[in-house]
Amino acid sequence: MTETLKITIDNREIAALPGQTILEAADAAGIYIPRLCAHPDLRPIGSCRMCTVIADGRPQAACVKPVSDGMVIENETEELLEHRRNLIDMMFVEGNHFCMFCERSGRCELQAMAYRFGITAPQYPFQFPAKTVDASHPDIMLDHNRCIMCARCVRASQELDGKNVFQSIGRGYTRKIGVNGEKDLGDTDMDVNDRAADVCPVGCIIKKRVGFDVPFGQRKFDHKPIGSEIEEACHV
Repeated sequence: MTETLKITIDNREIAALPGQTILEAADAAGIYIPRLCAHPDLRPIGSCRMCTVIADGRPQAACVKPVSDGMVIENETEELLEHRRNLIDMMFVEGNHFCMFCERSGRCELQAMAYRFGITAPQYPFQFPAKTVDASHPDIMLDHNRCIMCARCVRASQELDGKNVFQSIGRGYTRKIGVNGEKDLGDTDMDVNDRAADVCPVGCIIKKRVGFDVPFGQRKFDHKPIGSEIEEACHV
């Protein structure tokens, strides 16, 4: 018989399993905790901090923090909501996100997160960094302007594809996604069918010639907010 733990999220008691993270337990209970670097098929690393919650009085990344019996978690305090809004704002101003022209509009998790939090324009000044677009690969484009350094592509290439196409290089403001090719993405063994080509939450990794297979207005987040699939799953 599997042991069941009891935890509380925003005054709601839910069951959890030993070894589950706070994020996994919340998902199973239909409670959405925002995330951008986390992906169900990838090892969690807690890099984006969107999923920060207060667990037993301490800030914790929900995607990596294991549950413990009796744990008390705060997920939707005004302080945490403001923290998440600030993170979203900074991701927008530290890149060049032209949502109205981006192929990922309606499917972009960063854009959808901004809408969920009621953000229509960032509060901080735009940095307008000089970033490049790598179109050297015959089937895939790498647009550094829209990268949020979630490292999903790095993990997917290593963990799911058995390759090492992407790596994080540099530090601080200069940090970026690099490739293991001699020069550009076209020099690597990246394949259009690699999982690394599918896990990007924004418009950084784009497959060529299939960008508008679903029209604007009919895309994943055009009618339902991000996280609704988790919240609705327990009410079916």
